[in-house]
This record gives sequence, C-alpha cells and structure tokens, in this order.
Amino acid sequence: MNTERIERLVHDLLIELGEDPSREGLVKTPHRVAEALKFLTKGYQQSVADATKGAVFESEANNMIIVRDIEIFSLCEHHMLPFYGQCHIGYIAGEKVIGVSKLARIMEVYARRLQIQERLTRQIAKAVKDSVNAEGVGVVIEARHLCMMMRGVEKQNSVMTTSSVLGSFHDDEATRLEFLHLLNRNKP
Repeated sequence: MNTERIERLVHDLLIELGEDPSREGLVKTPHRVAEALKFLTKGYQQSVADATKGAVFESEANNMIIVRDIEIFSLCEHHMLPFYGQCHIGYIAGEKVIGVSKLARIMEVYARRLQIQERLTRQIAKAVKDSVNAEGVGVVIEARHLCMMMRGVEKQNSVMTTSSVLGSFHDDEATRLEFLHLLNRNKP
C-alpha cells in the first residue's frame, strides 16, 4: 500500500468535503487515515498458512471444538463503513486440531479486507476446514453494520446473522443442531 498516495488522496478528499486540511485538527488526518486503512485492510497481506503456522497438532479425538464470541471487525465493501459483532467457530477434528487462538487469526485474515458478511462467513469456514481437514465446520457471525445504522434506513438495533456449515455440520442434522445448541447455551 502506498501510504503517501493515500495521504494525498485523503487531503484532496477533505477539500472536496469543504474542509480545510491545514486547520489544526486535520493537519495529521491524512496520515492517520492512511495508517488506519493499512491496519484495517492488513488481511490482504496475510495468508491462512501464515496465521496457522506451527499450531496444527495431531489429535486422536474427533471432538466438536467451539470458540464462541470472538470479536469481529470488518469494513463493508459497499460503503467502506465498519461492521462489527461476534464470530462463533466450531469444527469436528479429524486427525488434527488447530491452536485455539489460530481460529481467531484465521478470522482476522478475512475480516481485515473489504467484505460482505456473507462471503466472510464462508471464507472462514472453508479456511478452518482446509487447515485441519476437519470432518465438519460451522461458522456463525452476528454483526451490526454502520452502513445500515448511520445512513440509509438508519436502523440502530439491526443485527445481521450469517452461517456457513460444511461437511458433517451440513450433512448431519444432529451435528448441526448440537453446534447451534452449544452456541446458544448460557445466553439470556
């Protein structure tokens, strides 16, 4: 990413918006925006292989493994406004398991790109399945979209829920129901 070019573009954008980029509060804004965008889109420079390196382990059990309530932040590709919420990831291990923090890192690889929630959910599920050759995977994302909350229809309490189920989570209703039941356990 060419941060100097981004800074120039943000400077010009401020002028187009009717602002004075030389006023005290905005002098460093082009630099701050460029750095923020670099961080918020760092997923383009990351891969799942790098995110999981050294954390895939042999396993004899084929348990269902679930990590709930992982905070997720991304940018809507339509308006470049944030959406945020929780991601829940579950899988049934085959011969390998992945370090628990690596599930969140896999999620970050895709969340830190311009996204739509539907594709993001599917990308995470496929990456988890491929990383450990899981028997089945389920991913559910519940998110609030600022493009819907602060513009357009302005619905403040809307939450979008998406799910992607692969392998046994898709093919076996009992497995899918167990996953969904465990996700909703201890929720008010």
